Amino acid sequence: MALSSYVFHLFYKFKVLVLVTLCLMVLWATFSYLVNSRQEISKAKSMLENFRKITSLEDSQKEEKMESTAAVSTVKAFQGPCPAVSPYLRGASKLTFKASLTLEEVQKENPQVAKGRYHPMECSALQHVAILIPHRNREKHLLYLLEHLHPFLQRQQLDYGIYVIHQAGNTKFNRAKLLNVGYLEALKEANWDCFIFHDVDLVPENDFNIYMCDGQPKHLVVGRNNTGYRLRYRGYFGGVTALTRDQFYKVNGFSNNYWGWGGEDDDLRIRVEMQKMRVVRPSADVARYTMIFHKRDHGNEENGERMKLLRQVSRTWKTDGLNSCSYKLLSVEHYPLYVNITVDFSMQPKIS
Repeated sequence: MALSSYVFHLFYKFKVLVLVTLCLMVLWATFSYLVNSRQEISKAKSMLENFRKITSLEDSQKEEKMESTAAVSTVKAFQGPCPAVSPYLRGASKLTFKASLTLEEVQKENPQVAKGRYHPMECSALQHVAILIPHRNREKHLLYLLEHLHPFLQRQQLDYGIYVIHQAGNTKFNRAKLLNVGYLEALKEANWDCFIFHDVDLVPENDFNIYMCDGQPKHLVVGRNNTGYRLRYRGYFGGVTALTRDQFYKVNGFSNNYWGWGGEDDDLRIRVEMQKMRVVRPSADVARYTMIFHKRDHGNEENGERMKLLRQVSRTWKTDGLNSCSYKLLSVEHYPLYVNITVDFSMQPKIS
């Protein structure tokens, strides 16, 4: 009996021990689970925090970029107009023409000119100006003009483009028709405010002779070296003239019928006067030019029909000009210093 009681008591202790052991194991497993869960939660929180930091940094960078872009846009949008008188003007200059000058040298001196175009970076130009130069067989004269004209225009803080209109073929030279072509073709590229019609052999001496258009058609060559810096004659309107887009359109441009030298500039003056406009000029001490010496070109002989044409202006100007300018466009090439437009004209019509 005593042995049976002892065995029962021992078995009871064993069960209690097993039960306690099981409880301890459950407690240990629960504790380990809680500890691991806490670590995982901590890791998750850390990962979330890192993600938030990265997202915040990217948003900050985006905001800074947007602010920077907005600042640049604001500067461009609110860029003030250039002053009426540029601070870069120098006045009269003594011109020199180096015989060995190359196109590469002129390009190197004008790094900001691209495809014949330039605009000031520091302000918004008051006018957008197209310079139109009629041309045939005058490469050296063109080089000298480009050498001096680009810096001259840049000092005036102009937004400008230079167009050289080259006449191909063997027909007589037609300066006026080439200038009509220049006007029409240049407007295909940009909405120009002002047009400067510029002979290739005339180089301006004083940068206070501003290449902008006025309320009236402007004649810029008051004097030149080969005339003792005096106006050639009272009604002279040749060499270099400035008309707005609307002024030139109003007179129907130049006549297309002046083949050879002379008469087309007087024809334009008559057209201007017929439209109740008047020619204005800068002061004589400013509007001075150097004419580069040359002999009369073959194919540009004096026009013997010019006086007859001038007598007909009043009845021909509406049908002879921009609205009747026909030509064969051979090419438009964008060189670094100018746009070269090459055209061919059919044989000139006979004057009735």
